[in-house]
Amino acid sequence: MSTVAASTTAAAAAPKPRWRDILASPKMVAIMVLGASSGFPNQITESALMAWLKDSGVSNTNIGILSYVALPYLLKFLWAPAIDRYPLPLLGRRRGWVVLTQLCLALAIAAFALQNPAVSLTPIAVCAVAIVFFSATQDIAIDAYRTDVAQPNERGLAAAANNLGYRTSAWIAAAFALVVADYVGWKPAFLILAAVMAAFCFGTLLAPEPHYEHQPPRTLKESLVVPLRELLGTPSALAFIALVILFKVGDAFALRLFTPFMMDVGFSKTEIALVLKALFTASAVIGAILGGVAMVRLGLLKSMLIFGVLQAASNFLYYALALTGKSYPLMIAAVSIDNVAGAMGNIASVALIMALCDVRYSAFQYALLSAIALTPRYLLGGPAGWIADHAGWDMYYVVSVLLALPGLMLAWLMREKIKQLDQPRA
Repeated sequence: MSTVAASTTAAAAAPKPRWRDILASPKMVAIMVLGASSGFPNQITESALMAWLKDSGVSNTNIGILSYVALPYLLKFLWAPAIDRYPLPLLGRRRGWVVLTQLCLALAIAAFALQNPAVSLTPIAVCAVAIVFFSATQDIAIDAYRTDVAQPNERGLAAAANNLGYRTSAWIAAAFALVVADYVGWKPAFLILAAVMAAFCFGTLLAPEPHYEHQPPRTLKESLVVPLRELLGTPSALAFIALVILFKVGDAFALRLFTPFMMDVGFSKTEIALVLKALFTASAVIGAILGGVAMVRLGLLKSMLIFGVLQAASNFLYYALALTGKSYPLMIAAVSIDNVAGAMGNIASVALIMALCDVRYSAFQYALLSAIALTPRYLLGGPAGWIADHAGWDMYYVVSVLLALPGLMLAWLMREKIKQLDQPRA
């Protein structure tokens, strides 16, 4: 028997590691901390910025215009090849970029403390764009690090650890900014947030370095052309891209008009706010943990099929709510179960994207595939509104279930290809 065959047989015969052992490993702790670093600046340019502007008497029109500072999050794949091509001289291929962006973020957040919205919005817009740009660049490096360091049987828990760190940190940053600003003002709030952002550097310094078998791309052209050729050059490439798009489309459609649906059912804006802040976050965190733990045993294919069915079926609870009308027990059940199932589906989707990436080009490939996966969320608004107006909310959620079926069917048809993604890396 050849060495390769022997090692393959040994790997197949070895017992699967327990999820507790994987979750307690240094790399998972590092992924969670880096996920927290990724989520921390997100709400600073969302909730905190909007509250600051509102406090300063800025009009809703200008606040709405300033919301476009978030666009770099959608465009980050444009400069992701440079992250693959040019590793920094310190802390390895990914961590060097993470530390650099963390320091830049700390400086940009601190710059907020020097601004006054009542005097001029231009410098605030510049600072906000800088924060989003450095945050998006940090996301590129962290997503690539997570993809590089996680083995196939660790991808689900890696996605869950990242999700837990990201959501918790984003919520804490927003809540902390609002509470501190309420009592001592916005300037101290932004300075403290900047200090916390800088402190994430220590977590990056302690994170284990992935093991790389290959050198980085030799040219910027190679970091763009070769990964695109790899993604598109196989017979199953377009099918995988379609799967990335379709797997979450039913879930994205169901939540696209969540607030108008709840208002039409009879819930107040205050009630909806409480649902969004409490049930959404708690359910999503629980779902991410359950999904990550289950993936260790189930593998990618079974997870996609089971989680996909759950996230589709959970939309029937919104259908029942549309028929019943305002009902607190049904609303709580619908939102909680749907977000648990949706988070589990998201874990499978992230694991799929990680599996499709080559570690040589994971910064660009992950950024591109994740942008593709988000496409339905931004394109479904018009059709969703038309269906809600012309067919009613009950049929709206029937359509959301039907939209989930092509992704499930495609996952089943591609089951052998998906199984191959779960094989250990060469």
